Amino acid sequence: MTIESINPATGKPIRRYETHSDADMESAIAGTAAAQRAWATRSVDARAGLMRRAGEVLRERRDEFAAIITQEMGKLAREAAAEIDKCALVCDYYADSGAVFLADEIIASDAGKSFVAYQPLGVVLAVMPWNFPFWQVFRFAAPALVAGNGGLLKHASNVPGCALAIEDVFREAGFPEHLFRSLLIGSGKVAQLIDDPRIQAATLTGSDKAGRAVGQQAGGQLKKTVLELGGSDPFVVLDDADVDAAARWGVKARYQNAGQSCIAAKRFILVESIADAFLEKFVAGVDALQPGDPLNDKTSLAPMAREGLRDELHTQVRDAIDKGATALRGCKPATGKGLDDGYWYEASILTGVAEGMRAWTEELFGPVAIVIRVKDEAEALHVANAAPFGLGGAVWTTNAERGEEFARRMECGAAFVNGMVKSDPRLPFGGIKDSGYGRELSHHGMHEFVNMKTVWVG
Repeated sequence: MTIESINPATGKPIRRYETHSDADMESAIAGTAAAQRAWATRSVDARAGLMRRAGEVLRERRDEFAAIITQEMGKLAREAAAEIDKCALVCDYYADSGAVFLADEIIASDAGKSFVAYQPLGVVLAVMPWNFPFWQVFRFAAPALVAGNGGLLKHASNVPGCALAIEDVFREAGFPEHLFRSLLIGSGKVAQLIDDPRIQAATLTGSDKAGRAVGQQAGGQLKKTVLELGGSDPFVVLDDADVDAAARWGVKARYQNAGQSCIAAKRFILVESIADAFLEKFVAGVDALQPGDPLNDKTSLAPMAREGLRDELHTQVRDAIDKGATALRGCKPATGKGLDDGYWYEASILTGVAEGMRAWTEELFGPVAIVIRVKDEAEALHVANAAPFGLGGAVWTTNAERGEEFARRMECGAAFVNGMVKSDPRLPFGGIKDSGYGRELSHHGMHEFVNMKTVWVG
């Protein structure tokens, strides 16, 4: 069998890849398990040194890797290059901090000496998405490998070139052969991998449906999981906000990566007194977005990654409009000006979204902003927390104390005051409710896939 990668901007095939057979999978699992056992005996400093080298490889081959991202999932070239830079940054972060995060934690007790040792679990399976095809992998792999684990990657089927390029980064950096492997397989093989006793844990970034399946499968095998799932992040603008700044950042927070981000601003919750002023600025910013060749520096709106994703987004939009919502801008596939053959969708704004519409409870994974007007701060918080998801959220106000208090009451894993939600290697990242559980990044992310072993010495 084969996997075909397709350029979303043109709809044209790029390359076909042979999928891995069951025999290939067995060889990869056995090789990674053996490599991990030896890897775990190396010092943290030695492991960190190779991770630093991985960051250097990423920087040296930045343009090459960015081009693969743009070709396979349509990301704007400058955004793809920034993604590679961020991956190099996370490699540096764990190379610098790994020894500190993994140092024994001395705890006073009735023992002569007692402490917690942070030791690797073994082989970790990563099931990763296409929207940030390098970053999603490195934010798991950098801490997991420095901690002494091995990694098996089941990447999204539309980015096989990215999957193999990531494997090549670790190989070129000098990591042991087989310690990190990319498997070109379908999602139907994931359960088989989770059930394998040589795999000790799993992490998934994807939809809540996929998360439930992986969580259930791993739970049956009593294996640790970290699940970073969908989001319907609120972007709340209070009555004392800097409307110009909120609108400017709102455009970026919604339409970056064609809106295909779990932490993109999806629901714009506007206090009535500033709603018109915000929308005037926001609409102007949306109207200025230019779809086109992702390699062109003047392009500011990328295509969607797959045809089926675009079609599903349009179905959700049509459901809202049929039930009374208004298409303030766009809300249909983009055509003309060279866009007919790719997977394009117009930069869109839906107003009047209300309960009973799919857009009220579901994640819209594409360039569509949902606008909801509320009378005051209390209603804004209620609406922000009404979604089944709880990944990120942003609130805009000129009163920092008011913003902090609002942020504390938002039901999410990351709340930002006067800024767009983003991930940072120094800060833990993850969600609650239908957005999953567990954390990536910071020391919290490194500790997800270690054995926190108590040692008591009499």
